[in-house]
Amino acid sequence: MIQELVDQRLVIVTGKGGVGKTTIATALALQSARDGKRTLICEVNTKERVTHLLGKPEVGAELTSLDENLWAVNVRPQEALREYALMILKFESIYSAVFENRLVRYFLRFIPSLQELVMLGKILYHLKEKKSDGSWRFDRIVVDAPATGHAITFLSVPQVLLDTVPPGPLANEAKWMRDMLTDPKTTGVVLVSLPEELPVNETIELHEALTKRVQMTVSVVVINGFITPRFDEPTPGLPPGLATLAHEHTARAALSETSRQKLATLGLPVRLVQKLFLPEFGRAAIESIATSLEGRK
Repeated sequence: MIQELVDQRLVIVTGKGGVGKTTIATALALQSARDGKRTLICEVNTKERVTHLLGKPEVGAELTSLDENLWAVNVRPQEALREYALMILKFESIYSAVFENRLVRYFLRFIPSLQELVMLGKILYHLKEKKSDGSWRFDRIVVDAPATGHAITFLSVPQVLLDTVPPGPLANEAKWMRDMLTDPKTTGVVLVSLPEELPVNETIELHEALTKRVQMTVSVVVINGFITPRFDEPTPGLPPGLATLAHEHTARAALSETSRQKLATLGLPVRLVQKLFLPEFGRAAIESIATSLEGRK
């Protein structure tokens, strides 16, 4: 596992949409499982991609084993509400009488951020879940969190509830969630960026929002699709087509380095994932990225 995350049981991966956060989350989960940690990777109410990247059938809302030490789930609001309510109420008959009542369901719509609450609650429930021998059911949970703005909303839900609901069971649950998310010994955030101006700027803004507004600890920044220079200077005598490609590569490598330097100003470790030029992006790519994130050759 990435050195900065070896002790964290909850790893939250986020970034601007399209930067490859699901790819990085999947690689981190695979890496964790290879290290012998019982690992659960959670996608949050989205079109499933983790299983596709690993060459497995979709799993939906049911926790499903993918590999040795690796499980996956797609956390969705409807199923999460039922599961989360049953965790609290314990009896399915009570759940049916309360949450399947049409009038109750109507008023549930007005609870602030209810969908985010139950999805986050389900994820954190699995974090504290234990086996019969007293050991953790999962040693580590990796969350492929929503992108930037939605991620801030999603992770802010416990504090929002604490600020709006009266003291009671819901407030107690929200406090427990907030404490888990903001405890640096338990939770680490991974910010993913591409080596481009807009994603880099958004990553810096996301870092500020998470650390100041949500008060979470960002552990590491990953630059996905980094390009390393291949030429000290343009090679003379190349055919026009190759010369153009060499020039473009040099320019993109320079942008990658500029991006690295800018993100380094956050004062965090910056891990580089080299851009992969592959005909298909699947399990082989994920395994390659997992190895590079761990620093193995």
